[in-house]
Amino acid sequence: MVWLNKLKNALQWISLYLWLVSATIIVTINASWLYFANAVGQKLGPTVNLTLGQLMTNYYQLLAYLNFPWVPKLVMNDFTDSASALVHFADVKNLFMLDYAVFIVTSVVVYFFWRRLRRDQQLWRLVLPMQTALWIPPVIAVVMAINFDQFFVIFHEILFRNSDWLFDPLLDRIILVLPDTFFGQCFVMAFVLIEWAFAYGLSIGKQALREID
Repeated sequence: MVWLNKLKNALQWISLYLWLVSATIIVTINASWLYFANAVGQKLGPTVNLTLGQLMTNYYQLLAYLNFPWVPKLVMNDFTDSASALVHFADVKNLFMLDYAVFIVTSVVVYFFWRRLRRDQQLWRLVLPMQTALWIPPVIAVVMAINFDQFFVIFHEILFRNSDWLFDPLLDRIILVLPDTFFGQCFVMAFVLIEWAFAYGLSIGKQALREID
C-alpha cells in the first residue's frame, strides 16, 4: 500500500521534529543555571527579602512540582500562592507532563527510524527537512524581537484556556522573582538549541551525501 508507506514516512519525520522540539523544551525548562544567573544579576532575592540560597530553594521546589508527577502539590518555603496562581502552575505542570510524554513516545519512533536510515545508508535524506526547518526559529525570533510583550501575551493565550497566568504581585509575590527578561532568555536559549539541532542534522545529511559521491 503506497499510501500507508507515505503515511508512515510522514509520521516518522513528524516524530523526529517533535523529538527535537520536546528535547529542546526539556533542556530549557531545566536550565536552573540561567535562573541563578538572573537571580544574581538582577538581585531578585532582595526584592522579596530572601537570600540567594532561599530564593533558589524555592525555585527548585517549583521545578520539582512542575517536573515530577509524584509531587502532587506545590509547596514552597517562602511563597504562598493564590488559588488562580495554583491553577496556572497546575496547567503548566500538565504541559510539562505532555512534553515529557511526547519526548518518550517519539524517542522510540526516532530510534527505529534513525537506525533504518543508517542501515539503508539514507542519512542524506536529512538534508531537505533540516534545511527547511532551519528557517523557522529565526522567523519566530524576529517576530519575538519586534514586540516581545505582545509575543509573550499571544504565547500564553495559545497555551492556556484562562487568564490565571496574569499574576497580581500583591497576592502572588513569586511573580516578582520571575521577570519577563528571564522568560525572554529562555526563548532565546530554546531558539539557539533547536537551531543548532537542525544545523547538526543538516551536517549529518551532507556528510552522508559526500560519502555517497
